[in-house]
Amino acid sequence: MIITTIFLIQIIITVLFSIMAAIYDIKSNIVPNKLNYSLIFFGLFSNLILSIISNNIKYILASFISMFITYAVTYMLWKLNIWGGGDVKLFTAIATVIPSGLNINFLNIFPQLSVYPFSFSVVINSILVSFPFLVIFVTHLIFKNKVFMGNIDFLVNIFNIESLKYIKNSTLNKLIPIKDLKEGMIVNDYYFNNEHIIELLSEMGGNLEIYKSNRNDFKYYFKSQSAGGITNEEVWQLKIMNSQDIISDNISIKLSFPFAPAIFLGLVIAIVYGDMMMLIIKNIFLVI
Repeated sequence: MIITTIFLIQIIITVLFSIMAAIYDIKSNIVPNKLNYSLIFFGLFSNLILSIISNNIKYILASFISMFITYAVTYMLWKLNIWGGGDVKLFTAIATVIPSGLNINFLNIFPQLSVYPFSFSVVINSILVSFPFLVIFVTHLIFKNKVFMGNIDFLVNIFNIESLKYIKNSTLNKLIPIKDLKEGMIVNDYYFNNEHIIELLSEMGGNLEIYKSNRNDFKYYFKSQSAGGITNEEVWQLKIMNSQDIISDNISIKLSFPFAPAIFLGLVIAIVYGDMMMLIIKNIFLVI
C-alpha cells in the first residue's frame, strides 16, 4: 500500500512540474533549472525511499540508469537543434522519477507498454504530438508576417524548396535590438571582421561559436551552436560589446518553438494510454 501511494505521488508531482515547465516555456521561452533540478532530486529521493521500503535496490538503480541514458540521448538530439537545454533536463527529470513502464492497476489504467524505458515513450509521444502545434505555430507566424502579401506565386509553389526557405527566413527569424537580448535566445549568423570579437567570445566558452565566413565582405561570423541558446554571461558580453560599438545595435535571432507543452502532453499520454508508436504499430498489425 505504501509503495502504491509513492507511485501515485511520483505521477502527480511529475505531472504538476511538467505543467509548470509548460507555462514557463510559453510565457518566457525557458524552463528554469531550479524546476528541473528539483524534480530530479525528488525522483532520486522517492526511488531511494522505494528501495529502502521494499529492501530492493532496483528502484534507485533504475532511476540512475534511466536518468543517464535519457540525458545522453536527449543531449545528442539537443546538439541537432531538436529542442532546448531546458527540455533535455525536463526529459531527464521525468526519467529519474518514473524510470520504468507504468502499470497503474490501482487506478484501472493499463497503458500500452514498450520495450524501451518509459522516458523514451515520453520523448516519442512528445515529438508526435508536437507536429500539429508546430504547424499552427508556423501558420500563425506566416499570417502575422504577411508572407504571402505580394508573393502569390508562393501559394502555388508552397512546397518548392526555395519557397520553404523563404517561409523559414520570413517567419522563424527576427531582428531585435541588442538591448532586448535574453538568456536562451538563439542567435543567427552575425558577420564581422573585428578579430577582437573572437578574443572576447572565445573566453566565454558558452553557446556562441565562431566560424570563418565564405563571404567576400566579412572574414568571420558567430552564431548559437545549439537550441539551448546563449547564456546569461554571453547576453551581458554582447550588450557590453554593443555599448563599446564593437558590434551593431541589432542582431537576428531564431524564433524557437516552446517544446515543454508537448513534453507535458507526451507525459500524460504515456501515463494514460502508453507509447503512441507501439499503439500505432499495434493498430496497423490489427488492420493487416
